[in-house]
Amino acid sequence: MANIISVRGLVFLTLFTLLALAGMQITFSQLVGSSNQSLTFFQFLGPMAGGFLGMFGAVAVLGAQILNVILFTHKIDLLTVARFLPMMFGAYYFSRNTKRGFDDRLGIIIPLLAMAIFWMDPVGQQAWYYALFWTIPLLVKFLPDNLFLRSLGATFTAHAIGGAIWILAAIPMTPEAWTALLPVTATERLLFAAGIAVSYVFFTNVLSAVDKATDAGKYLNIEKKYVLLKN
Repeated sequence: MANIISVRGLVFLTLFTLLALAGMQITFSQLVGSSNQSLTFFQFLGPMAGGFLGMFGAVAVLGAQILNVILFTHKIDLLTVARFLPMMFGAYYFSRNTKRGFDDRLGIIIPLLAMAIFWMDPVGQQAWYYALFWTIPLLVKFLPDNLFLRSLGATFTAHAIGGAIWILAAIPMTPEAWTALLPVTATERLLFAAGIAVSYVFFTNVLSAVDKATDAGKYLNIEKKYVLLKN
C-alpha cells in the first residue's frame, strides 16, 4: 500500500485511470459473435500497470474497469463481469518479468488451462490450431527479458483468458470463423503489444520526471533503462 500512498503512486494512478477511462470509450474492434462486446484502446495500456505496481497492478486495472461501468456503462451482465479478468491477468503477467521459466507458475498455468478449455469444446477441437496463440506467453518466459516480448506475453495472456471465457459462455462460433480470425488476432495482438510497450516507456519517463521534482523515488518500480532523458 505504501507504493500507492506516495506522490509518484498518486500521479501514476491518476494518469492511468484517466487514460484507461478514455481508452475504454474508444472501440478498436468489435468482438466476433457478440453485438455488445468490443476491444477498446484500453488494450494498449492496461497490462503495463503491473510493471509499476506489481501484483497490485491487477487491482488497479480492475478498479478502472469497475469505474468505467459505474460512470459510462450503467448496465452490466455476467459476460461483462467475466471480461474484467483478461486485462487483470495481463497486468499480472506483465508484473512478473523477473520470474523466468517455471518460476512463474501461474503465468504458465493460465495459458495451458485456457488451451485445455478451448480444446474440450467440439468446435475448439476442429479449430485446435487457434489456441496455439496461447503458447506465446509460455515461450516468452523462456526467452531473455525484453519489453516488447513481455508486452506480447501479457496481451496473449489476456487473449487466452478471453478465449476461454468465450468458449465457456458458449458464444456461437464455427471452425471457419476461428480460422478467419487467425490473421486478425495476430495483427491486433502485435499492435496491442507495441502499445503496451510504448505506454510503459511513457509512464516510466513521466514518473521519473516526478521523482526529480519531488524526490519521491523509493516507492513504485521504475526501470531506469527505459528512462530516455538521464542526468
